[in-house]
Amino acid sequence: MAAVAGLPAGARAAVITVSDRSHVGLRPDASGPLLAELLAGLGFAVSDVVVVPDEAPAIAHAVVTAAGGHDLVVTTGGTGLAPRDVTPDAVLPLLDRTVPGLAEALRTENRERVPTTILSRAVAGTLGACLVVTLPGSPGGVRDGVAVLAPVVGHAVAQLRGGDH
Repeated sequence: MAAVAGLPAGARAAVITVSDRSHVGLRPDASGPLLAELLAGLGFAVSDVVVVPDEAPAIAHAVVTAAGGHDLVVTTGGTGLAPRDVTPDAVLPLLDRTVPGLAEALRTENRERVPTTILSRAVAGTLGACLVVTLPGSPGGVRDGVAVLAPVVGHAVAQLRGGDH
């Protein structure tokens, strides 16, 4: 992907993978590194990927910590219906404002090809001056999510930095 139009200089992104198995080393993290690569391709300086277990306190701590120094925080994993899929439950109470249109766009991207996308409980919103987005834990879900973010994330970051709307 090409760099995002309107992305302010020095824009920083953080990636958080939510996975019990990746956290303990039972499965390599495929979606976090891919997400970091795709965000870098959009023009973000991306920090090292952080991997946390499917535990609400760990997820919340990682998101709050990352939001303090980044324009964008994107999680991957834990947005489904499985009992340990708690990412939206951990992130939603942290948000100052939700961005429901973005979350809905994430659910409808490639819906014809992957009907289960509508089962995602992904959330998006702001935490201070940071945009926070939760994506599914699959590489395909990450690619689809970044495709949704690409045309709007530059404008969102500029607005959160106080730019004109």
